[in-house]
Amino acid sequence: MMRYYHLLNNFKNWYLYLAYKFGFIRDKKLLFETRTGVAVEVPERLTQTFKEIFMDECYMAGLEKDIPPGGKIIDIGANAGYFTLFAVSRVPGALVLAYEPIPVNYAQLERHRDLNRSRNIKCFPAAVAGHCGEIQLSFDASDSFTTSATMLSSGVAAPDSMRVTCVNLQKIFDDNRIESCDLLKMDCEGAEYDILYSCPSELLRRVDQIAMEVHRGEAENQNIDALEAFFNKQGYKTRRRPLGMLWAWRV
Repeated sequence: MMRYYHLLNNFKNWYLYLAYKFGFIRDKKLLFETRTGVAVEVPERLTQTFKEIFMDECYMAGLEKDIPPGGKIIDIGANAGYFTLFAVSRVPGALVLAYEPIPVNYAQLERHRDLNRSRNIKCFPAAVAGHCGEIQLSFDASDSFTTSATMLSSGVAAPDSMRVTCVNLQKIFDDNRIESCDLLKMDCEGAEYDILYSCPSELLRRVDQIAMEVHRGEAENQNIDALEAFFNKQGYKTRRRPLGMLWAWRV
């Protein structure tokens, strides 16, 4: 029931989803408007991602603190931009820096930015890693949108791979002149370990809250227990939920 409460609470034209769900409309692309005037375009392939962000509110469910008006948010693994749109719809005056390396996803992210020119959304066609330069990502290029592109090795050959530009957190802060980050959102299919473990402690102290999906890797420190211990050592409190969701906040 909470899904439908969030649907009703988040959107003016919430009924569009129900009409689609029960087959009254067969559009391959839906255009929603949030109650704060943010346009959200949903191609059929991305319906599940849309539901996770706006109906399950998966990244907000475990946050300890509200994000203040004008808050600065970094979205790593922005995909088509649904969390970015959720953030600007909920936080008045928010600045969102959205990073997405896969071209087909980035095109939809840019489309969302262009539909919402009055919002402070900055898009970057890059991955985020522990260094600046390039990385190799594995993904399925046959999919119309790529919801999982990973730098982790699974021991199984990926259907496709590509080299992409990458930046680290230090460069994000420096290039955008960010003194502090109110929320760091991460869904980067295994890159989280490289990003966080290589981040200087003095830089991480400038991040107030983190909401992330954790993807288990093969190394001993590539799991949610290791990340929780890392955050605790860095001065954060944490909470987790099943299926790999982890939140951390400064105390």
